Formats: sequence, structure tokens, C-alpha cells
Amino acid sequence: MRKYLYSENGFVEKPQWEPGCWVSVECPDNDDFDFLTRQLQVPESFLTDIADVDERPRTDTEGNWLLTILRIPMQSGRADIPFITVPIGIITSDDVVVSVCYHRTEMMDDFIEHTRRKGIRVNNKLDLILRLIYSSAAWFLKYLKQINNVVTEAENELEKSIRNEDLLRLMKLQKSLVYFDTSIRGNEVMIGRLKNIFQDTDYLDMGLLDDVLIELKQAVNTVNIYSDILTGTMDAFASVISNNVNAIMKRMTSLSITLMIPTLIASFYGMNVHLHVEDYPHAFVGIVAVSVLLSAATFVWFRRIKWF
Repeated sequence: MRKYLYSENGFVEKPQWEPGCWVSVECPDNDDFDFLTRQLQVPESFLTDIADVDERPRTDTEGNWLLTILRIPMQSGRADIPFITVPIGIITSDDVVVSVCYHRTEMMDDFIEHTRRKGIRVNNKLDLILRLIYSSAAWFLKYLKQINNVVTEAENELEKSIRNEDLLRLMKLQKSLVYFDTSIRGNEVMIGRLKNIFQDTDYLDMGLLDDVLIELKQAVNTVNIYSDILTGTMDAFASVISNNVNAIMKRMTSLSITLMIPTLIASFYGMNVHLHVEDYPHAFVGIVAVSVLLSAATFVWFRRIKWF
């Protein structure tokens, strides 16, 4: 799916491509590939590089074309990891600006809507790249808040938890934080490369560049803080689960000992030998009463030493 977007007061969608338009392509199909490679003459090698889900942030050139690959966050919809990062490639030449992402993300639609809502005019290709990095940092922070909310919920369940599933859920979030940290740092390195590429041009807006760097540094610091919190929570979770299991086993052992006393007495009196009390009319009641008293005494003793 592709959109032709022209920057006025925010991006306005056009029915067809015009020079100077931004072509936003998500989940490209064969028709999109034909349009990019035949009509716009985009190098096929660039499209192949962007398709690699593990591609790191970098730049590449081929003739007059410049490829800039960034990492942006998205919800994975997978059970093993809730949030991941995916590559997006911005391919530019003199009058062509194309972004290609092989995944459908919330960020792109939000970015377009944000420029319309704020009336932001994107002046050139570097301006677009920097604003996309800025938007990715904002979405990193948004997903980090969601991760922090999950960790907070887990902390509330920490005291009574004995399930490994709770610990595994936190481990999945830890994976997301590792992806986030690597991607944000990669995007931060890209800022320096872009600055060197466009340093002697009119494209470089130092004010916007500083804003993007500040937002990225905030995202990096937030990732580090949440990662430390999550690591501490996971350690506490493991200790609490172990302690809760030990407490349950202690109670079960105490209960077994308490119930063993009447069982032991009944076993003795179930032997086929002479026990000297079988002639008493209330022998059964007396034996049961003694068993109950001994069990009660054992229970009180265990309560006093806090085994129950």
C-alpha cells in the first residue's frame, strides 16, 4: 500500500505521484515494487536491504540515490515478545523521496496526522528523515510507558505469586527493552552520519537536529531506567516465588505431621495384638479424644513457632 503525500500545512494525500511528493509505502506488493523500480527507478538492492528484518540503522548510496535505514517500534502481536523494532528505509534522490516499511505500524499514520494537526511543513528530505527519527523516539517512549505499566501490575501481584508465568512475562518485556535500546542507539548514530552527509547543504536544520538528539537521549535514558527496574523486579520475583513455594511446602509438612499423629495411634490400635483397653466400653471415644488432643497440641506448637 502506498500513499502520495505533499507537504503543505502538514502532509496532504495526492491521487498520484508528483515531483517533490513523499511516497510512503507500507507492506509493499508487486504493484508497489513495479512502481518504485520502473517508474521511479529506485534501486532494487535498496528494497532488498530494507526487507531484512534484522537490518541495522545505516546509510548507503548508489548513483544519486541515498538509502537511510532506521529502526522504529511496533507491537508484535506475538506471544513470545510484546514489542519489537522493524527497519524502515528512506530512499531519496534529487526530486524523489520514498519510505518503505514491510510492516504496518501505528507510527506512520500517527506521524502524518501529527503534521496535519500541528500544521508542520517538511521542507526537504533531511527534514523528513529527522522528523521520522523524532517520531520514532516519541513512540519508543510511548511503548516504554506501557511496559512500565505491565511491570507495575506485576509488582502488585508479586507478594502472592508462585507462578513461573509471571516471571516469564517479565522476561519477554526484558527482550523488548534490549531491542529498544539497540535500535535507539543505532538511530542516534545515524544522526551523526546524516549530519556529515548534509553538513555543507541548505538541508541541515540545527534546531531540529538538537531537538531530535534530545528526544533520543531521553528515550535511551528511559530504557536504561526501566531496564534496571525490570531487572530488580525479576530478581525479586524469583526470590518471592522461591520463598512462597518454601512457605507452602512448610505448611504442607506441618499439616502432614499434625495428621500423622492420629494416623499413628490408629495404626497401633489396628494391630492384631492384645492392647489391654479393648474391654473398656468407651475405649474408642477415649482413643479418638487423645488423638485429637495430641493433634491440637501439635497444631498450637506449630502456630507458636510460625510454621502455620
